[in-house]
Amino acid sequence: MPQFKKPTNGINASITAIGGYVPDEILSNKKLESMVDTNDAWIQSKTGIKERRILNDPNKATSYLAVMAAKKLISKNLIDPKQIDMVIVATATPDMQIAATSAYVATKIGATNAFGYDLQAACSGFLYAMSMAVGKIESGRYKKILVIGADKMSSLINYQDRSTCIIFGDGAGAVLFEPNKEKLGWQDEFFKSDGGDRDSLKVKAGGSLFPASKTSVLNQDHYLSMDGRKVFKSAVSAMTEAGTKILQRNNISGDQVDYLLAHQANERIIESVAEKMKLHPNKVLKNIAFYGNTTAATIPLLLSDFENKFKKGDKIIFAAFGGGYTWGAAYYIWSKN
Repeated sequence: MPQFKKPTNGINASITAIGGYVPDEILSNKKLESMVDTNDAWIQSKTGIKERRILNDPNKATSYLAVMAAKKLISKNLIDPKQIDMVIVATATPDMQIAATSAYVATKIGATNAFGYDLQAACSGFLYAMSMAVGKIESGRYKKILVIGADKMSSLINYQDRSTCIIFGDGAGAVLFEPNKEKLGWQDEFFKSDGGDRDSLKVKAGGSLFPASKTSVLNQDHYLSMDGRKVFKSAVSAMTEAGTKILQRNNISGDQVDYLLAHQANERIIESVAEKMKLHPNKVLKNIAFYGNTTAATIPLLLSDFENKFKKGDKIIFAAFGGGYTWGAAYYIWSKN
């Protein structure tokens, strides 16, 4: 992949506001014990997850989660939504195949002057969406871009399949990107993809290859399926590769990194990546125990939960891996006081 070209006009893109939202309903490991053949100790030992949040309302979808996260960002930071130029929603669970969830979200939050689109890169979606926003900000053409990662994963989960139902939850997080002229914010990125193993993590039906039919419903092909062992190994290898490449390219050692914000897929994956990147455990931020894997929402929820921990000048590494496969890492210097 070509090296990330740093802006030459003196404009970097930085995060100036953050918001997060998870539903109130908690699905605990204990409750899952009554639904499938599993137990709390096994789930925690294999994944690090204690509970996850579920949007258990058939009339509310991913857009609701996204709107709630965006509204928290707007109210907390006194943002005028009419000044937002663009809204990108990273999601694997859009409200509908057509129309774009981002357009509905923008309307609901009052961003009436914004345009937007949905981005689907599974669990890498938010990282990729941030990159899209960064490019637009650094071009000098846009001043405020709202990036949201949101997924109602419960809509894709078979709660009789213990290989997936123990892992995923619902949630959303949002960040606002604006120009920065102090050379802070987004510094570098390294992204890759490989479709060779796409069957390892997929929802088979509902797309143009296998449209919805009576047969697809009876075969339960609209649920998420995953080869856990293969995905685990691939995620560790890919995120380590991308993260290490970022460190090497920017002459940063593990000791110089302040925080790793990795996609919250599995606690053992996160810890393995950190160990291979030679990062001390106290630099690795985690909230997977309480939310599970919220797909595109994991990284923005980390930002929301730990926002008060960051200080200006902190060196942050983002890393993610998702279905496709898609993966990557980015280097960011915290710009907020």
